[in-house]
Parts: sequence; C-alpha cells; structure tokens
Amino acid sequence: MLPEPTGLPGPIDRDTPRVRPVRPAVMRQDWTFLLFLHWEVPAERIRPLLPPGLELDLYQGKAYVGLVPFTMSGVRPIGVPAIPFLSRFHETNVRTYVHVEGRDPGVWFFSLDAANPLAVVTARAWFHLPYHHARMRLSHESPGSGTTTRGISYSSERLWPGPKPASCTIQCVPKGPIAPATAGTLEHFLAERYLLYASHRGRLYRGQVHHTPYPLQSADVTTLEESLLSAAGLPRPDVPPLAHFSQGVCVEVFPLTILP
Repeated sequence: MLPEPTGLPGPIDRDTPRVRPVRPAVMRQDWTFLLFLHWEVPAERIRPLLPPGLELDLYQGKAYVGLVPFTMSGVRPIGVPAIPFLSRFHETNVRTYVHVEGRDPGVWFFSLDAANPLAVVTARAWFHLPYHHARMRLSHESPGSGTTTRGISYSSERLWPGPKPASCTIQCVPKGPIAPATAGTLEHFLAERYLLYASHRGRLYRGQVHHTPYPLQSADVTTLEESLLSAAGLPRPDVPPLAHFSQGVCVEVFPLTILP
C-alpha cells in the first residue's frame, strides 16, 4: 500500500517512533478498555488551536479529531509498586495529530480529563499537559438475551479547571475480529501513535511511549452525548464517529525532551 499524501517533499516516517528508545523509561502504565472515536474536521478549524512549531498531520489530505475514553491502571514510576487508590483511574482525552516539519508524527492533546486529582496536578507540572479533574465512570453492561456481546458505558463530568461544561456519556458495543491495524490504513494512522507534544511558556516538548500494537476491533456506538470537543473550541460534525475498541496495552513512558 502506498503511503498517504502529506503535501510534503516525502512521506513521513511512521515506523521509527514505534521503536523502543534506548534511554530509561520513567513510568509504567496499563491502558485498558480504550474507545477511539474520530471525526474528520476541516483543517482550518484545527490549525489556529495548535502552538507554533506543530503542523497538522493529514491522512489523504484530511484532518481528524479524536475522543478517547479509557482506564489507566498500574500507574507508577519505575521501581515503585502500584498503589491501588492512586494508580488506577479513568481518563478521557480530546486530541488531534501533528508533526514537526514532516517528521516525528504524534499527538496533540486539547484536553485530558482524569478521575484522579493527584494525577492531574502531577501531569500538569511534570508533563505540561492540559489535564482536568473529572467525575468519571466506566461500566460493563450485562449481555442481553441471546447474545454474548457486552456493552461498555463511559461517563465523565469535568470538575476543575474549566472551561465547562465538558462532559460525555458514551455507550458502545465492541464487535468483529480483533487484530492490529494494518500499516498505511486510516485505523493505523489514528491509533498507532507513540509521540506526544506539549507546550509550556513558549517552549515545545516531545514525549514518547512504547507498547505493542493495539489489538483493535470495530465498535457500534449506541449513545453519544458530549461537550468536550466544544469546550476545546472544536466543532463536532453531525455524523457518526469512526469507532474502534481495544482491550488494552502495557505502556512504558519516557521523559519529555525540549525541542530546539
């Protein structure tokens, strides 16, 4: 499959960020019950919200915004045991996809809502990410008569800091075969991201994570009410999202580096 057009002199290298860095990791985390919801959004509506130095990463000329609820567990620094009431909490992020001058494709977060106030304060201070404390819930529905499929419900309501309202109520039913996304596909472009960017006091930072490829499957979204995109200044198209579900991955987190 040919690489997607980017409008740049050559294709973006999407393989190198997936290689585990040789430097030591600083944290371990497990990401589970991930629901990836994506909409195509006009690039001109997203670009003004990006910091200087970042450019939109496009797939076949199109820009995407994602809403991703999931559960974090086993969150701890390297060499420190997980503490149940601190190391497990739900999270929801609003994101888009970026690169720096045609290289290092990654994620730009407009917001990350989490149900752990300590994690919010720590991530804001150490990783310069726009975390918000939220009241959140994730539950598994009992399978209906004659089916073995279990629905999953996510809910989130932002508490601090603003802007508010910023909430979501989502119900989905995973379906179909489970497999990693194929390189070159839209699913791979959206899900397989190993770099993140942050901005603080006019400086741009890059972080990296490492994990095995997501085991992905399709999902039917049966309920979707949310105001997180509008709180981030983003329009949500009045069309169903592209939806994928993953049971999860084990993650290593590496320290931020300052970009020149």
